[in-house]
Amino acid sequence: MTSRDAAPGEGRPRIAYRGLADDLRAGLLSQRYPEGARLPTEAELARTYDVSRQTVRRAFQDLVAEGLVRRVPGSGTFAAPRGSRYLRQFGSVDDLMSLSADTTMRLTAPLRRRVDLDASGRLRLDSDVVHTAALLRLHDEVPFCHTAVWLPPRVGELLNSVPELTEHGAVGDVTVIGLLDERLPSPVTDAEQSITVAEAPGQVAAELRCEAGRPLLRIDRLYATGDGERVELAVSHFLPEQYSYRVRLRRGPL
Repeated sequence: MTSRDAAPGEGRPRIAYRGLADDLRAGLLSQRYPEGARLPTEAELARTYDVSRQTVRRAFQDLVAEGLVRRVPGSGTFAAPRGSRYLRQFGSVDDLMSLSADTTMRLTAPLRRRVDLDASGRLRLDSDVVHTAALLRLHDEVPFCHTAVWLPPRVGELLNSVPELTEHGAVGDVTVIGLLDERLPSPVTDAEQSITVAEAPGQVAAELRCEAGRPLLRIDRLYATGDGERVELAVSHFLPEQYSYRVRLRRGPL
């Protein structure tokens, strides 16, 4: 990959430091760089990826913030120790799409059409018909998140031939929003998010292997394209002992 590479399925170029950070993150989480291993130098990565050293430095900053690497002045950058809990830091829609770098998705309810008044209202649809599916997100074969998604019919039809969303029990290394971003004529640019605590519904509890009614972290996300079209509603329930959530906040110019 170089800084001129495009995202899969589209001609839209990836921002260079994000593409580099994604590749290094995947290497760290797959143990290509095991705990304590020294990563290539800024100069080596700049040559390999055909980017500037400033781009490499920016990618390293993200990985340091996520706790994946530590930088030792005069010695280099090293893979940091990892605990058993799944930890990711999110600061952009690209970060949400990159969940597939180190987790897998198991389909528990294949994509189908149904009437859902609440979901259609939140998606601002003219009719009450949506496409919906449910899945488990796993890390190291341990389920930590159950997600239900609702899509406008036109958007759902773009995924009707995707095995990961149509074959019960299918396992893949994708995200629904990533699949959509490859197929939509306009890129996904926005995600509205709300975070609450909710009791585990019966089916969710069974799939996450916990008791019904126990408190879970619930995150609702509503994705939209650059032209304002709402293309996915996702409601996720997370096991708190298996998942940590971080958000990076920056202060703008005064």
